[in-house]
Amino acid sequence: MFKKYSLYLLTVLLCISACRQPAADNGHSINDPLLYSRTVKQLTDVIVHDIFSPPVASRIYAYATIAGYEVIAHSGKGYHSLAGQLHGLTATPPPADTAAVNFQLASLIAMANTGKALIFSENDMQLAIDSLQLIALQSGLSAEKVQQSAAYGQQVSKAILDWAKGDNYAQTRSAVKYTVTSEEGRWAPTPPAYMSAIEPHWNEMRLMVLDSANAFTAPRPPAFNMKDSSSGFYKMVKEIYLIGNNLTQEQREIADFWDCNPYKVNLSGHVSFATKKITPGGHWINICGIAAQNAQADFNKTVCTYAKVAIALMDAFIVCWDEKFRSNLIRPETVINKYMDEEWKPYLQTPPFPEYTSGHSVASTACAAVLTQLYGNSLAFNDSTEIEFGLPPRHFSSFLAASEEAAKSRLYGGIHFTPAVVYGIDQGRLVGETVVKRLKMEP
Repeated sequence: MFKKYSLYLLTVLLCISACRQPAADNGHSINDPLLYSRTVKQLTDVIVHDIFSPPVASRIYAYATIAGYEVIAHSGKGYHSLAGQLHGLTATPPPADTAAVNFQLASLIAMANTGKALIFSENDMQLAIDSLQLIALQSGLSAEKVQQSAAYGQQVSKAILDWAKGDNYAQTRSAVKYTVTSEEGRWAPTPPAYMSAIEPHWNEMRLMVLDSANAFTAPRPPAFNMKDSSSGFYKMVKEIYLIGNNLTQEQREIADFWDCNPYKVNLSGHVSFATKKITPGGHWINICGIAAQNAQADFNKTVCTYAKVAIALMDAFIVCWDEKFRSNLIRPETVINKYMDEEWKPYLQTPPFPEYTSGHSVASTACAAVLTQLYGNSLAFNDSTEIEFGLPPRHFSSFLAASEEAAKSRLYGGIHFTPAVVYGIDQGRLVGETVVKRLKMEP
């Protein structure tokens, strides 16, 4: 009697939920891979709204998509669990009754529920979860199967969230803040907000695949020297100064497209306001959906795509941030204003953390390496990620072509020197190659 009442109550609650949110999209069945991409995009929208930094956003994507993937790994379709492959991840629970579970719905619920636990605006993801269950009912699943599938998804989500608690994130929330000094060549906050350095202890986070945060240490940047115009450092600074003063329209468009600044401070007279955008990692997570759709990937491969890229993304940010706070290199804007031209401004707003290496270069190249392994190096695509931010799509012949443009965009934006981009690409390639080599996921 209680079980029948619970199933009836589920159906009623889902109907109520449909009345307080946009109707379920009848264009997607619960087995449609586009529904998974759409749900990840809903998580991205919340990440943008809640203004998570790029490193923290990468953590959210990793755990959420791993949860979705682990459900698929227990579906009997040949995908391999990440337990024992990712640091600290032990066996995730299989379903008690395989026949009672719709694995697509369970995967969606696991991903969305895990994302919900890692953000601030939990209600937004709860609405997504309610909508998914309603779509499942409309797809023909019984209320009992919806209930059991959702319960299994939540079970896997709990296992992933329990694992996440051991990654040192909580400890880094109360760690010592970055100390600004007057040492020449050292990073200092930049205008207009002069924000404190973001995530100075990110290298203390538990890695997914790599063995250490300094596994791929970049060569040392040129020694600070603005007194000798023939020095490597001076020439490096002069190059960015000249690029910024002579930008072409195409270079401006490239810089804008890959800006991906989650919190840009705008000044209008005495009033300041923020513009929120997608993170660089979020941009590549969106490309995952574009790639899967273009390749007509099925549901399981789509889920695998997001998880594998997100794993590389998280390790890429840990490696990059390890280097950033080891070298603590000054930003172009700071050094140019002090030694060359006090009126000079970069085309893009300088983000609040040290210069070397380029986060865009490391993360983009790592993601592109994984996507290339999954779909090859000749899958052309139109990247429509920035349409919602008022920018037209850009066409790329391959993932590596897109990552190379993303890396160059930081030079055009005036926020990175050339070595940060060149060696950032090298770091990202090594991260991506290591993830591809070590992880066994696809059948």
